[in-house]
Amino acid sequence: MISLANFSYSARDATGALVKGTIDAANQGAAAQALLGRKLIPVKITAAKNAPTKSQPKSKGAAKKKTGLNIELLVPEVTLADLVIFSRQMNSLMKAGIPILRAVNGLAETSNSVKMTTALEDVADQLERGRNLSSALHNHPKIFDQLFVSIVHVGENTGQLDMAFLQLAEYLEREQETRKQIKSATRYPMFVLIAIVAALVIMNIFVIPTFKGMFEKLGADLPPMTQFLLGMSDFFMTKWELLIAGIVGGLFTLKRYMNTKDGRYRWDRYKLRMPAVGDILERSLLARFCRSFSMMLKAGVPLTHALNLTADAVDNAFVSERIVGMRQNIERGESMARVAASSGLFTPLVMQMINVGEETGRIDELLEEVAEYYEREVDYDLKTLTAKIEPILISIVSAMVLVLALGIFTPMWDMMNAHK
Repeated sequence: MISLANFSYSARDATGALVKGTIDAANQGAAAQALLGRKLIPVKITAAKNAPTKSQPKSKGAAKKKTGLNIELLVPEVTLADLVIFSRQMNSLMKAGIPILRAVNGLAETSNSVKMTTALEDVADQLERGRNLSSALHNHPKIFDQLFVSIVHVGENTGQLDMAFLQLAEYLEREQETRKQIKSATRYPMFVLIAIVAALVIMNIFVIPTFKGMFEKLGADLPPMTQFLLGMSDFFMTKWELLIAGIVGGLFTLKRYMNTKDGRYRWDRYKLRMPAVGDILERSLLARFCRSFSMMLKAGVPLTHALNLTADAVDNAFVSERIVGMRQNIERGESMARVAASSGLFTPLVMQMINVGEETGRIDELLEEVAEYYEREVDYDLKTLTAKIEPILISIVSAMVLVLALGIFTPMWDMMNAHK
């Protein structure tokens, strides 16, 4: 016969309210399963007689919490990969019926990221004080953004926290894959541009000064292109302090302007109009919007609130303004299809899918298909991006060679013709 023990528990009901009580079960896992059967999300389960159990090794974490909040600036930031691992692990632990506090404490001890460990220790501390998980995560906006917190909040209120973390894991994995593809596609162009800059430096320091001495000995009249090259080399050699100061000052001023609201808006709008890459960036942002918006609707977030959250998730001020405009028009009573058309963001094909989704009440499913449509296009365009950029890079290199050839060899040809 299985002996039952008495456990005290703290749990959240479907409305998010904190519920406390006692329950008889064979062990903590069985107690958690029983609470889940009552549609309660376990937060804390302890033996009723204050006996030490496996769920109470809090002293180590508590000792770390007091010292772990002062994180040095040199500590690496939490990456998308860290968030994916955290979401996957939370999904597995929630499905297994592990209490939230015990799950968070366990992940804090096993995380490889210092900042993630510190944040989770603080989250566990707040859970012990009776706060819910979404509120605790909200106190770390640099790690868990609004979209992440909102999905967790909806999962808590609906009793489907495991599914909420599964949705987040899948969303973050797609985001991670897209970023990897963009980095891979831009690696070759960046390498070529760095090589061009290095060639310019070497040419101005070692090549042109050699020809300058030769031209001065001959005393011939130099063509304008040669004078330009010699002047550029002379400025590079004698005024290099001003050159470096100008570059650093220009970058600093540009960065400060980019941090302003107007500067970020103009830059984000310009990025979408850049040749070769502008269309890819736009489709990538729209895929992110559709994926985020669909996930929010599936989780049960209200339409207008979901639009607000996805406006932040796209991380582009220009597109974000259009999405906020869509929300404002919906609040005035317009349909989703109408505001999507007026935003000017979507292609006719996508607009047809949004229309059908609204008519059939399956807007979340259709938006997910739209996201997959855009992701396939972005994937194809990224694979062909190098072929599109190569002609531009070849043109830049050709222009450099032409200027160098005209500047160096033209006076030589003139002197040869003069001696004939």
